[in-house]
Amino acid sequence: MANIITIESKPSQDTTASQPNAPQAPVHDLQVTPAAVKRIRAILAKEGISPEEGGLRLGVKGGGCSGLSYAINFDAHPRERDRIFMFEGVRVFVDPKSFVYLHGMTLDYEETLLRQGFNFINPNSTKSCGCGTSFSV
Repeated sequence: MANIITIESKPSQDTTASQPNAPQAPVHDLQVTPAAVKRIRAILAKEGISPEEGGLRLGVKGGGCSGLSYAINFDAHPRERDRIFMFEGVRVFVDPKSFVYLHGMTLDYEETLLRQGFNFINPNSTKSCGCGTSFSV
C-alpha cells in the first residue's frame, strides 16, 4: 500500500494531512497561485488526465547552469511517498527529496506578450540563472 500524504491548501489557514495521526503541515509548505491553478487545470484537460486521480508533478533534478533544475510534468497518478497538495481541486505531487528544495515555494503562471510560462518563486534559492529554471541553494 502506498504511503501518500494529501495536504489541502487554503489561504491563511493551517492545513492538515488526510491520513489519521499525520503531522499538521502549514500552508507555507507550497503555494500555487490562482493563475497557475487555472493553467494546470487547462493542461490536465488537454492531456486527458483526470484531476481526481492525476495532477502536476513538481520536482528538482541535478543539472542546469546553477546546479539544480526544476522539473515539471503531469502524472496520471501519484507515486508512493509523494506529498499531494490540493489547490482549488488541482493536485500537485512532490516527491520527498524534491520537497527539501521546494518547501516554501510559490508556483505562479504568467502570460505576457514577451513570455508565457510557470514561474518558480523559491525562498530556498540563493542563486538562479536568467532562464529561471535553474537554481542553487
